[in-house]
Amino acid sequence: MAKESLGGQCVERLQNGIIKENPTLILMLGMCPTLAVTTSAMNGLGMGLSTTIVLVMSNMMISLLRKVIPDGVRMPAFIVVVASFVTMIQFLMEGFTSDLYESLGLYIPLIVVNCIILGRAESYASKNPVIPSIFDGIGMGLGFTCGLTAIGIFREILGAGQIFGAQILPLAEDGKFGYTPITIFVLAPGAFFVLATLVAIMNIVRDRAEKKGKPLPAAQGCLAGDCASCHNSSCGGHLYSSEKKNES
Repeated sequence: MAKESLGGQCVERLQNGIIKENPTLILMLGMCPTLAVTTSAMNGLGMGLSTTIVLVMSNMMISLLRKVIPDGVRMPAFIVVVASFVTMIQFLMEGFTSDLYESLGLYIPLIVVNCIILGRAESYASKNPVIPSIFDGIGMGLGFTCGLTAIGIFREILGAGQIFGAQILPLAEDGKFGYTPITIFVLAPGAFFVLATLVAIMNIVRDRAEKKGKPLPAAQGCLAGDCASCHNSSCGGHLYSSEKKNES
């Protein structure tokens, strides 16, 4: 029974990160790399996978140390753990995937302060056993990767007629009929247009699921900005929410 319960919990963590609380399309977290690096599908996939590895490793380490780390230095300790894994990933990418490393640039070290990673460390890994925490990191990481890759694919097709660098739409040359790239989609405004479209599609899916009697649970807690459902007594938002409730 314990194994079945653990297996069900792990599956639920995967579904939670990919569908129910997708960091990109539902919670709208990590918007800085989402909008900045998704000029191509490869960039989105590379950023998503590197973030996933850091998520899994940091969740595992923080869960292992959850009873050792004092509450007073909780966040600094989390940042040190995350920064250590980010540095390892940065060195590995620089050595083995130099082209991708140069494309992502500054956004690789900025994974350290990605709100998805610190949010999962605070809200889940620091309060739960190792195995579920690992699967929570995998689920959230895959959800983030899917979101970034989807945005990158749309932007690359519309902006260059390519997918993962392969030309799939013949370009118009020397007066011949062909595809004319829509340049705006490889620029900053294109990222907002594509993100808005994908979020709208996700909302349509959620609405249809609700109409069929199978609603997707709404995100709750710190990561969703729902302070009323947050049980973290040291969170400033939680304290502010409690004060407002007492005043009313």
